[in-house]
Amino acid sequence: MMWWGHGGWGASAWVTMALTMLVLWGLVAALVVWIMRSVSSDRATLGDAGRTPPSPDSVLADRFARGEIDESEFIRRRDALHGSRGEPREP
Repeated sequence: MMWWGHGGWGASAWVTMALTMLVLWGLVAALVVWIMRSVSSDRATLGDAGRTPPSPDSVLADRFARGEIDESEFIRRRDALHGSRGEPREP
């Protein structure tokens, strides 16, 4: 009889093809995710490289503004940063 057995392709061949396609598309998806993560981490690294760290004066002023240190501590530390040991300057 003609086409008996469909040329030797049984159910196991169809299951194998389906699993192979799942693995193939899984690998493609994993590759896309890996590329996207590597590109985004490269951008984050490049973005931090161009940024300059805050100056010591601005860090000190921020701490004073947040209330972490009082006025006398601010003046003492600012004078220590600028090297003046004489008369404290006004904030």
